[in-house]
Amino acid sequence: MSSSDIFVGELIGTAVLILLGGGVVAAVVLKRSKAQNAGWVAITFGWGFAVMTAVYMVGSLSGAHLNPAVTLGIAIANDDWSNIWVYFAGQIAGAMIGAVLVWIAYYGQFHAHLTDREILAAQPEVEGLVDQKAAPKAGPVLGVFSTGPEVRVVWQNLATEIIGTTVLVLAVLTQGLNDSGKGLSILGGLIVAFVVVSIGLSLGGPTGYAINPARDLGPRIVHALLPLPNKGGSDWSYAWIPVLGPLAGGALAAGIYQLAFT
Repeated sequence: MSSSDIFVGELIGTAVLILLGGGVVAAVVLKRSKAQNAGWVAITFGWGFAVMTAVYMVGSLSGAHLNPAVTLGIAIANDDWSNIWVYFAGQIAGAMIGAVLVWIAYYGQFHAHLTDREILAAQPEVEGLVDQKAAPKAGPVLGVFSTGPEVRVVWQNLATEIIGTTVLVLAVLTQGLNDSGKGLSILGGLIVAFVVVSIGLSLGGPTGYAINPARDLGPRIVHALLPLPNKGGSDWSYAWIPVLGPLAGGALAAGIYQLAFT
């Protein structure tokens, strides 16, 4: 794989991941959406199918890491650090593009939600969004773009992201890689998609399961830049947790893989 193939593949794949993953959150939580109130199960399966779609779409181009934690875990496990920054750049840029596409697709729903007087006055708890009581600096639709905790306990929030990402990356390393060991296989894409669903159902409750630094940071930047009315803050004081936690989880998974499986 050339550096250009890797960048383009990760750019497209991560954009599709965020478009479909962020899209299901928008569908479930925003006013005037036909899928409003579909619930957490819909969100977790939507993210799982988003992973599967993106992996099958760009696996032949870049290996479909789509996640800096996966890239880091594979680099450590294989002791191959070539192109790691190309992967990271494509993933962050792709995540930002995907977030913009979600905004375009749900433009009217964002406007309806953010101009609703009841929502702005009461800040109700909505399944799938960031709890503004636990994260007062989070805007009312921040959860469409990035994650936030239901209970703000720094060590717990960080530990949850580490644990969830360790499960994800260890599953990639043990079950998901292709013959070259540098990306996901055809069967691996399906396995990892269901692992993501499982993590969302089992471990998504505390923090919204970022388990991917690009998935959280890229869209959070877009949330900060978009001209959304009454959008509120982007909760930058929390933003380091869904970046550092998944990276630590990816490294931990690679260490476990080297000790136990090689």
